[in-house]
Amino acid sequence: MVERLLITKGRLGLHARAAAKLVRVVSGFESQVLLRRADGGVTADAKSILSVLMLAANQGTELHATADGADEEQAMNAIEEFFAAGFGELEPGTSL
Repeated sequence: MVERLLITKGRLGLHARAAAKLVRVVSGFESQVLLRRADGGVTADAKSILSVLMLAANQGTELHATADGADEEQAMNAIEEFFAAGFGELEPGTSL
């Protein structure tokens, strides 16, 4: 099992579009991936968009991520990259 602490950086947090992208990323892996709010709140299956949205992870929310399975390291690396990239969204005032 691999564990990491992730912080939502995007201005809108882990909103619907970002949650859908996260589910697509995680669904490509065999491992079970769970996200849990660091404040002791909700735990979510990262392969379920409804579950991820229940986290209500606004900007700055700390999430504990765990991946367990044959490709757990690869799954966690992909999740970390996704969070580090701000969910693949441009911030206002930036261009391609």
